[in-house]
Amino acid sequence: MKAILSLFLLISLTSCLQAQSNGIITQDVATFKKTIQSKKVQLVDVRTPSEFGEGKIEGAQNIDVKNAEFKNMAAKLDPKKPVAVYCRSGMRSANAANILKEMGFKKIYNLDGGYLAWTK
Repeated sequence: MKAILSLFLLISLTSCLQAQSNGIITQDVATFKKTIQSKKVQLVDVRTPSEFGEGKIEGAQNIDVKNAEFKNMAAKLDPKKPVAVYCRSGMRSANAANILKEMGFKKIYNLDGGYLAWTK
């Protein structure tokens, strides 16, 4: 029983380390709120401009991940500073986080559940 518990603990710790080592950290609303309070974090809403116009998290800039110019617009961000991304439900922001990672951004926070979770 101890061996099974030890193995489970080891796998859990390894999974956590891998999730953080890839530079993308998915956070619940409460944790994301704390993260974006930092002046160093760049907050990016990756929804469409019309969605952004309907409501946003204060301080967010809009860079639509579905826009063909997403990478060019995202390149204006500082890759040395953390980036926090969100969308409507969390799917597009996960995609945007992966693109940012490929572009060389080191620390990326993704809001689990997106703007829908934020406004609940």
